[in-house]
Amino acid sequence: MKITVVGIGYVGLSLSLLLSQKHEVIAFDIDKKKIENLNNKVVGSNDSDINEFLLDKKLNLIATSMKESAFLDSDYVIISTPTNFNTLTGSFDTTTIENVVSDAIKYNKNATIIIKSTIPLGYIRNIRKKFKKDDIIFSPEFLREGKSLYDNLNPSRIVVGDTTKKAIEFSKMLTECSKLPNEEVPIHLMNPDEAEAVKLFSNTYLAMRIAFFNELDTYAETNELSSKKIIEATSGDPRI
Repeated sequence: MKITVVGIGYVGLSLSLLLSQKHEVIAFDIDKKKIENLNNKVVGSNDSDINEFLLDKKLNLIATSMKESAFLDSDYVIISTPTNFNTLTGSFDTTTIENVVSDAIKYNKNATIIIKSTIPLGYIRNIRKKFKKDDIIFSPEFLREGKSLYDNLNPSRIVVGDTTKKAIEFSKMLTECSKLPNEEVPIHLMNPDEAEAVKLFSNTYLAMRIAFFNELDTYAETNELSSKKIIEATSGDPRI
C-alpha cells in the first residue's frame, strides 16, 4: 500500500514509522525543519523507541512538504493534524482537517481518508456530507506522548469507525505492523458516531481517574498520610 500521513507530530510520526515497516509511506507536513530532520533520521524526540526505529529499522519512508506529490496515487490518507478545543465557543477547531480533506480530494479523489485527529461527536457524518465522500473514516488513537510508537507497536485495541472492506483492510494493516500476534489485538469495527464516543469516553474516564487520585493525594496530605502507600494498596484491587 501507499500511505500518506499528514501532520508529523507524535501521533503522525509514530504511525509513519509503524506503517513504513511494510508499506510505502509519505509523511507530509508544512514544517520544513521537521521534514529535513525526518529525512536525515534526526528527530528531537523524547521517545526512545522513535529514535531507535529511525536508526535501526529499514523503513520505506519519505518526508515531504510538497503537497501534490504527497497525495498522488496514495491508497490511504491519514490525517493526524492537531485540533484545539475553543473554550469560548465550546467547540473544536477542525479547520486543518477540512483543509487536508479538500487537498486529498483535489489531488487524489480515490484515496480512503482516515482521521486520527480528535474530533467532536457527529463530525464524520457531517464531513462526509460536506465533501460528498463516504470513505472518510475515524479511527481514534490511544497513544501516550513519549510512548506513542510503543503504544502503536503494542496496541490495546484497534477501533475503526466503519465496517467496509477498506476499514477492515486498514485495521489489519495496523495489527500486521505491530509486534503482537494478530489474534491478540482486539479489532472493534463500528459506525462513526460510536467510534467518536469511544474516544470521548476513554478520555473522560482517564481524566476522571486523574482527578480521583488527585483528591486522594490531597486527602492524604491534609491528614499527614502517605499517598504512595494508600495508592499502592488501593490499586492492588484488580478492579482498580
